[in-house]
Amino acid sequence: MRASLRSHVIKICQSKIDAKGSNVGLSFYAFFANKNDNPELLMEAARWWIETHQLDHFEKAHKIKALVESEN
Repeated sequence: MRASLRSHVIKICQSKIDAKGSNVGLSFYAFFANKNDNPELLMEAARWWIETHQLDHFEKAHKIKALVESEN
């Protein structure tokens, strides 16, 4: 995962945790606007989520944040 996407994912996860608590779940769509304006980046996130880590559609934000941080 490219560095810019990694930092964006961490930022979004932390903001969701801050707003809704440590039990909040999200999907990889949470990292993108409601329009598909960057399909290459969306597919990169989807591959990381689905192929690399075989995650469920919804996962806890703290789990995603920890996974991304561990890959730094």
